Amino acid sequence: MSKVKIITDSSIQITPEEIKKYDIGVVPLTINIDDKTYTDGVDITREEFVKEMDSSKELPKTSQPSIGTFMKVIDDISEDYTDILSINMTESISGTVNAARQVAEMTDKHMEVVDSEFTDRALAFQVIKAAQLSQEGKSIDEIKKAIKKVREETRLYMGVTSIENILRGGRLSRFASTLSTLLNINVVLTLKNNSLDIAKRGRGRKTIEKYMSNVMEEIKGLENIKAIGISYVDKLDYVNELKEKLKEIVPDVPLLIRVTSPVIATHAGSGAFAIEFYTE
Repeated sequence: MSKVKIITDSSIQITPEEIKKYDIGVVPLTINIDDKTYTDGVDITREEFVKEMDSSKELPKTSQPSIGTFMKVIDDISEDYTDILSINMTESISGTVNAARQVAEMTDKHMEVVDSEFTDRALAFQVIKAAQLSQEGKSIDEIKKAIKKVREETRLYMGVTSIENILRGGRLSRFASTLSTLLNINVVLTLKNNSLDIAKRGRGRKTIEKYMSNVMEEIKGLENIKAIGISYVDKLDYVNELKEKLKEIVPDVPLLIRVTSPVIATHAGSGAFAIEFYTE
């Protein structure tokens, strides 16, 4: 009987309790802030990172895990597991998934790699589903088929109140010429099919708030929403407004609100947040 170990990377939005419950392996990314190097989740917390980022002289840099870092997590996997499934953040943000593919070719264990096409809590939706199915004794092929359905039914919307970081990080380089000349520009981004795109742009916070009102209406009209996540960088005022609205329209749907990972915070910048959900 197969037993599949699920591993992922530290861009994921997942609680320590979930990691323990589902025995999920997390491969940490590396963070560099003003020539100081940290290991994500090991010697710097997300809250500490945001404080360091806000006071840093230069834009922090995040690096995909090294082969050695991946191998350390793999070496710690119990012999009870017959297979490994690595589910990683979208290739449009990081080369982490490619590092995982290299490791899969190097390890003696049977390992397969999936690009989740998402990150943050949207990545967790697939990882947790995979881990649940693993505990039920499902094969790696059955798990991959199931998380593909989760991926197809996942939505991610991100509100960005300052475009400086995301332009400097190159994640919206194809829009740079039209965005860099605008002052006080706010954008709503969507992430789908490994593509980070602008859904709405405009001057001032009202641009985001108006779009998110439409997202709330979308959620209200959907059936069988399984989970919702809100991740943020450093400001909770509007996040709390969204929280109260969600409690009103979908009170029985699990909702997780937490500070986002350094890789997302770095590119999204201060004041950014994302709302993510999926249906079955």
